[in-house]
Amino acid sequence: MKFSKKATLGLLFSLTLIVAGCGQKSASDANTASTGTSVPVETETSKLNVQVSFYPMYEFTKNVAGDLAEVHTLVPAGMEPHDWEPTPQDIASIEKADVLVYNGAGMESWMDQVTGSLSNASLIQVEASKGINLLEGGEHDHHHEDSEATEHDHDHDHANEATTEEHDHDHADEATAEEHDHDHDAEAEEGHDHDHGGLDPHVWLSPALAVKEVRNIEAGLAQASPEHAEQFKQNADAYIAQLESLDQDFKAAVTDSKRKDFITQHAAFGYLAKEYGLQQVPIAGLSPEQEPSAAQMASVIDFAKEHQVKTIFFETLVSSKVSETIASEVGAKTAVLNPIEGLTEEELAAGMDYISVMRQNLEALKLALNE
Repeated sequence: MKFSKKATLGLLFSLTLIVAGCGQKSASDANTASTGTSVPVETETSKLNVQVSFYPMYEFTKNVAGDLAEVHTLVPAGMEPHDWEPTPQDIASIEKADVLVYNGAGMESWMDQVTGSLSNASLIQVEASKGINLLEGGEHDHHHEDSEATEHDHDHDHANEATTEEHDHDHADEATAEEHDHDHDAEAEEGHDHDHGGLDPHVWLSPALAVKEVRNIEAGLAQASPEHAEQFKQNADAYIAQLESLDQDFKAAVTDSKRKDFITQHAAFGYLAKEYGLQQVPIAGLSPEQEPSAAQMASVIDFAKEHQVKTIFFETLVSSKVSETIASEVGAKTAVLNPIEGLTEEELAAGMDYISVMRQNLEALKLALNE
């Protein structure tokens, strides 16, 4: 029997109370048990407990928070986040957090179900893509129309976001749950677990939009810890300087390139393409697990032959079989264009991060656009 994602998450949350209660003993409890009296214990309670959904959110948050927060990623290293669902332990971790940072725009299809069930009323939820104009990009769009995508004002908010009483005046105009611009309920239906609701969530792949996500994260952390707002701003400014340098390097690289189109494994690079005047030709849709049809494969092959494409891009966290098939058919080579939905253990061990991977993407694109 197959359960829908909504039913599964509901069951997981019901187990969370058990998980959260088992083996949980605070430092003061432990001290009382050992001494018979309650004595203050030195802990790192001054640090914020921040949970983030997946790797780019970790990278951005860690650079803003510095040593003022403990930042934990929910999606494990090496796992494709489209596949991931929270465990009871994950939900318990979110319940105990001060701040939850996520991308939004449908990337975390489980988010509304989980946060709607939490009892932590003081949890500050930071939707990093808030305020960014989102591109429309349906799951089944394989006709190379990303540059023609319709933009949507992404100014919706979640009812639970920043709801502490001391900050109510800052959020009087925020939308309630009923005012969402896009409804995630359908995402829990069977067969649609990885639908993004028709919106492209991959905003972090544009360095210019990554700047906006960093600023949103800065604001959320400052709300959680106002006394450190200036430090968060300084940290954000320093990291944004790196993002702006990266943005300028992308602009310079594509200005005089021989071609403006590139074929990639799934439609993750729409924002990057739009930012720099390029055309993304995706083999699959917004979700990398989606298998293209024979007609869609033929369409991409025809495009590659007509435009003499010499490189077919694939990515690291999913199978490269489809990209290799097309490359073989048209006599092209394959190369990595990383959507940075997560880093592998090997990449993390090598000290790689968002900036270094994006610079690898830049070099790969420079080669492909000048063949």
